[in-house]
Amino acid sequence: MNLFTRGASFRRSAPPTAPQPPVGSPAFPAAGLPNPALAALTGEWMIDPAHSRIGFSVRHALVTTVRGAFTEYESRLYFDGHDPARSRAEIVLSTASVDTGVEQRDVHLVGRDFLDARTYPRMGFTSTAVHLAGPDVFRMTGDLTIRETTRPVVLDLTYLGHVTDPFGYERAGFDGTTTIDRSEWGLTYNARLAEGGAMVSEKVRLQFDIAAIRTPVG
Repeated sequence: MNLFTRGASFRRSAPPTAPQPPVGSPAFPAAGLPNPALAALTGEWMIDPAHSRIGFSVRHALVTTVRGAFTEYESRLYFDGHDPARSRAEIVLSTASVDTGVEQRDVHLVGRDFLDARTYPRMGFTSTAVHLAGPDVFRMTGDLTIRETTRPVVLDLTYLGHVTDPFGYERAGFDGTTTIDRSEWGLTYNARLAEGGAMVSEKVRLQFDIAAIRTPVG
């Protein structure tokens, strides 16, 4: 896999032979019991950058929300359809790739006041535990590292389903979110408003809109 690129190339793999659940059937028959059909998804996966978004949102000046994303990253995912607890994920992001749609703001974010991309070019997440929290929800605990500070976070991932696309690639979708206090990672810079309160909220919502593609074997 090409490190820190906006796209990725894949070799075509044979379509899965395992039967798929009928349209409209629940992802899991009951909370805590994974659907046996998901056993066919067991294996190595990676995030497809062209169809995914690893982003964030934060309240600005109390009355607006700024949204952004990291556009360059690499990932290693393992999904175990038999035993979700054996699943794991690792994502490493380029801090300099932050994009909020405003160049001046991006320059500030990658500077020393916030991410300090020159000193800390990478940030990352590594899972430490996974369990089934509901009919279609996985709760993933992991270590989030920013500016060489590592703290635990809990990420809820909603399973959206899986398909084989027209090119023969197996794809699985997940939506995930968690909220962190940026000051716990040393991101303490702020300005105060005349009316009181902070210009930028310390609470940051992280968003993972994931389209994963099975890693070709061989």
